[in-house]
Amino acid sequence: MTNWILGDKFYTVYPHKNSIKGLWESKWKAACIKAVYPFHDGAYEDFEPIFEKLIAENINDAYTDEYTNSFLPTAEALESKALEAAKNGIRDKAAEYYRRAAVVYRISRFPYVSPITEGKTVTSPLKRAAFDRQKEVYLKAASTWSPPIDEVVITHKYRAGNDGETIPLLVRVPQLADITNQVPVVLLMTGLDGYRCDNSQRTHELVGRGWAVVICEIPGTADCPADPTDPESVDRLWNSVLDYMASRPEFNLQKIVAWGLSAGGYYAVRAASTHRNQFLGCVAHGPGTHHFLHEDWLERIDDHEYPFILSKAMAEKFGFQSVEDLKKDGQKKFSLLDNGIMQKPSCRLLLLNGVDDGVVPIEDSLLLFNHGSPKEGRFVEKLAHMGYPDTLVTAYEWFENLLTKGENPGLKN
Repeated sequence: MTNWILGDKFYTVYPHKNSIKGLWESKWKAACIKAVYPFHDGAYEDFEPIFEKLIAENINDAYTDEYTNSFLPTAEALESKALEAAKNGIRDKAAEYYRRAAVVYRISRFPYVSPITEGKTVTSPLKRAAFDRQKEVYLKAASTWSPPIDEVVITHKYRAGNDGETIPLLVRVPQLADITNQVPVVLLMTGLDGYRCDNSQRTHELVGRGWAVVICEIPGTADCPADPTDPESVDRLWNSVLDYMASRPEFNLQKIVAWGLSAGGYYAVRAASTHRNQFLGCVAHGPGTHHFLHEDWLERIDDHEYPFILSKAMAEKFGFQSVEDLKKDGQKKFSLLDNGIMQKPSCRLLLLNGVDDGVVPIEDSLLLFNHGSPKEGRFVEKLAHMGYPDTLVTAYEWFENLLTKGENPGLKN
């Protein structure tokens, strides 16, 4: 394609690129103050001195250990404060410090953590260690919430080929849920840089509405056991996760929905067809489907709104040895159009995004309207990837109508 809907922005190098100073001053400082992506759950006071140090020392490459090391003293100091508060019986304060420490570890391991396969990881050992610390301190905080978030590790019953043996999940269930009071379930499919410990606010919102939440990472990221090189490994992943969900007597199996976030949106689109009889509906939020893997698009994604170099993480996530291999073979191997998924019937599928998305083209959502079952969508002009904050409201309303009111979300005025 030559004429992208993104227009002139497709050829623009966004001002924050390749400069931690530009990133902090033009994007991340404001996000940090507001505690929104990727700083949700965090505190500005924890990050300001870290970024002052990064800027002063001209550390611009987030893939380096030098970048990660800049965050670790702050995270460790917050852990110490949490431990002290816990010893003194101040449970809420301990949980707060653990939560804040988890966010510092999260930003330190940005932008990507690869799974461990055959005892090795593509990610640097330091980033993997930071991610492991993030999980540990996050669960120390989240296990004290009401209701708590629990880690559940299930057997990957449907594993095949190079899939791993177990699937780690985070599960949060309303307190009054039981076999006599079954609740709807939202399966969160995480993204390229946001993993199972990065969705506190979503779980607050969903559990607050009386729904259970199950969070699972997607192939090629974090601790997901699904073979990233096999396009069908994710189907086996959902088979095992849905089997587990069916074993929970408090879950209403007639009201299971999925919410795919960013890179997870790609998998929500796929699951809406491959598992259409198990999901009442799916939301694909910021999904790529076909064009996002076109060589022309991949040539420019590192210039757009993503905080750091994106192509490298995408190549690793899809199991390619290099960005050049991703450009050459990514679309033919993973396109939902070329592999026929798009043409199949699906459950209800809501597509959400910003029209000015420079991570995945809005064309990838629009393409779906001409294939398979009719779709629903909301695309917000002048907003970038994911269309935040406007699209969040739409997602919650759509789920509310589907799960609670039993209405057709597409008929809501």
